Amino acid sequence: MGTELSRTGREVRFGTSGVRGVVDDTINDATCTAVGRALGTLLGSGARVCIGRDSRTSGTRLLHWVGSGLSFTGCTVVDAGMLPTPALAAVTKHGHFDAGVMLTASHNPYPPEYNGIKLFESDGLGFSREREQAIESLCASGEFTVGFGQVEKTHDAFKTYLDTIPVGLASAAASSGLKLLVDAGNGAAAGFISEVLRQLGIPVVTVNDMPDGTFPGRGPEPNESTLASTYEALLASGADLAACFDGDADRVVFMDRQGFLGLDGMTSFVAHHRVDLTGCGCIATTVETGMLPWYAVAPLGGHVTRGIVGDVAVAHTALRENAALGAETIGVYIFPEHGLYPESVLAVLHVLAASSGPRDIRDFLGALPPLYMRKHKLPCPAALKQAVMDYVAPDVLVPPGEKVRSVLTVDGLRVELDDSWLLVRPSGTEPVLRVTVESADPHRAEMLSTHATGAVAPLVQKLISRMRVVDV
Repeated sequence: MGTELSRTGREVRFGTSGVRGVVDDTINDATCTAVGRALGTLLGSGARVCIGRDSRTSGTRLLHWVGSGLSFTGCTVVDAGMLPTPALAAVTKHGHFDAGVMLTASHNPYPPEYNGIKLFESDGLGFSREREQAIESLCASGEFTVGFGQVEKTHDAFKTYLDTIPVGLASAAASSGLKLLVDAGNGAAAGFISEVLRQLGIPVVTVNDMPDGTFPGRGPEPNESTLASTYEALLASGADLAACFDGDADRVVFMDRQGFLGLDGMTSFVAHHRVDLTGCGCIATTVETGMLPWYAVAPLGGHVTRGIVGDVAVAHTALRENAALGAETIGVYIFPEHGLYPESVLAVLHVLAASSGPRDIRDFLGALPPLYMRKHKLPCPAALKQAVMDYVAPDVLVPPGEKVRSVLTVDGLRVELDDSWLLVRPSGTEPVLRVTVESADPHRAEMLSTHATGAVAPLVQKLISRMRVVDV
């Protein structure tokens, strides 16, 4: 074994959820091979690495590129085929691999040009920012270890994953009596999750259950605006509930026969169930999460801890706080005692287990106070995001006379008022600043949103103008 210095390093940058980009542009042979070689160098020769992919048409090419890079450093690469991200994380943990690699652009709505790479530790936890920076540095330096590894294929991933599902939870879910429709979105969930549920004794009907990297059914991102055809299928099937997955199935959202069940709402329903079930009072989430989960768990003595956006950050918060649940209100659910990774199938099982009838979820949500959220995106070059945030302060964001209850700066700037909150945060995936406001009063939500957006937008334009002057 030795160390090789390549002629040129490769710039690789991790975002909120791995490395993503356009295939044959930023995601290409050289970049993917460099990530593989950097990961192999970090792990050491002889390491075993499990690789999975979603249904995107470029997945097999990325598999070849990343797998080649790993084998060049002496690692054994095990191709697990097409499978959901939760399954890849579980197989990595329970198959005793040294690391896992998921090839996916998740919910990214630009198929088939987009794809990406997400890395997992041996326990299924996504790579921390420090570990990602180590990969970035190795890619930039080109100093990779050299070895002779091999690429193998496994057909055991489905069984390995199925064996991780808690028997008691599966039994409780099957006892709900609810009829379930699974919308796999033509992604990594297709044919996989429906079969998992059937083998657990849960009868399902399906839609978009054939893998297709062009995502012809409704695209890879399930949300209220993309699920109209799924709702029609739900009504036609006679099912009570629909579970709808994104491109790599690390997210799941729900519909019933009245329509979309909402993101904060379903997080609140699962959170209440988990605090009641586990006795752990904490719900770990992010600065983007609204007040509804707190209203859901407060009667049980629970509380909400907010941290950095991203499922890996949520997992770390959940671990530190001994939380009953880690969640992002985009359909991400983490069950810490099971694994520190998003687990959409377990989320479905918990929803079923907590429901004794088709109206349970609606009745629960109807008992919570109404809240009103407003979201805006302000275009902002990536190079200026931090400079803008340096100018943003609570007294800039809120109207004069408002009483600021608390301020959270762990990720952007979140300002808590008596009955409302607002957040300004640089996006980790787009060249924008996100402005989010929530209030118990719709008119107040609109007023606060207008004021905050009107305060930040001129700062962005001012700094853009300065940048243009410097460029000239």
